[in-house]
Amino acid sequence: MDTAKNIENAGLYLHIPFCIKKCSYCDFYSITDLSLKEAFLKALISEMHMVSGGSLLFDTLYIGGGTPSVFDEVCIGRIIETAYSLFNILPDSEVTIETNPGTVSRKRLAGYRGAGVNRVNVGVQSLQDVNLDFLGRIHSGKEGELAIRWARQSGFDNIGLDLIYGIPGQTIKSWLLDLKRAVELEPEHISCYMLTYESGTPMDRDRKKGIFWPAPDSHVCDMFETTIDLLNSSGYAQYEISNFARSGSDGLKSFKSRHNQKYWSFVPYIGLGPSAHSFVESERCWNCRSVNKYIKELNAGRLPLTGKELLNKEQRIMEAIYVGLRRTDGIDVDIFNEKFDVSFKKIFAETIARLEEDGLIKLTENRCSLTRKGMLFADSITSMLI
Repeated sequence: MDTAKNIENAGLYLHIPFCIKKCSYCDFYSITDLSLKEAFLKALISEMHMVSGGSLLFDTLYIGGGTPSVFDEVCIGRIIETAYSLFNILPDSEVTIETNPGTVSRKRLAGYRGAGVNRVNVGVQSLQDVNLDFLGRIHSGKEGELAIRWARQSGFDNIGLDLIYGIPGQTIKSWLLDLKRAVELEPEHISCYMLTYESGTPMDRDRKKGIFWPAPDSHVCDMFETTIDLLNSSGYAQYEISNFARSGSDGLKSFKSRHNQKYWSFVPYIGLGPSAHSFVESERCWNCRSVNKYIKELNAGRLPLTGKELLNKEQRIMEAIYVGLRRTDGIDVDIFNEKFDVSFKKIFAETIARLEEDGLIKLTENRCSLTRKGMLFADSITSMLI
């Protein structure tokens, strides 16, 4: 089914905050104390009960983390069954689980498929052990390949694979090797993320101490160009700065992540679990970033909310520009004008003219999007417009 037809339906995100080991580059919230798994699961189900009952229709359920695959198929099945019983989840919904190759087996993946998961995203990050060691991953390149093959053997026909580039010491040649090996595994979706040094992570502290030298910007830019060229020529269309997807054999079905597109399209989504965010009708709210507090609040019958804000018109315009420019098809100017009762071209005429002259942005009658060169400077360009 074409994802575009369902983009206006809401998405449901469940954050599983556990990892066997924290990766040195990651700033997503998770803990390694697996003794809290059962108490967390009970709290998550309580939160589902407390939040359910609204009028939203959902066509995606995304189980992310952390490492959701620390839970076996029985627990994941319980989570999915509860979600379906409490929320208006439509037939033919996209149900995704994120997995780490170091925590799955063929049996577990088959169990997820039997529990109702129809899309699996495998956090491979690299297929070369030297890169995986630097990133602090718990699996080998061979285990990454096995996880993809096991997912296919388990009946998944919608498999996503994550890779990271810009790793210190990584050459264009070694990055191409990762890309080509990934393509040979024939996933339906490939995400390629540039390594970033998030404040407070162990990797960023090591960078500041001079323990390693980050890859030069020019080298990372070359890797980005290489990524687009190779994946496009291999049948993967870029639809967002970091995301590439194949089309179905009938040419109609798209394997773009239906759930992730909601974040880039101002569509409502509900997030449950520690640190999860929700966005409904211009209101954003978020949960506490602590498993212990999350469990304590829900055991006391209280929602674990930490903050809430109602976005004003200016903030919504800023967000629409930020998320719109991440997509390869850019901002629909007509929809933007109608939504905010403004003239996009008049407001940003001077800035866009400069960016067009520099070859960073392209503006047609009803679309504004970044060029390939512009994608390399997406955050800087967005800040110029907002």
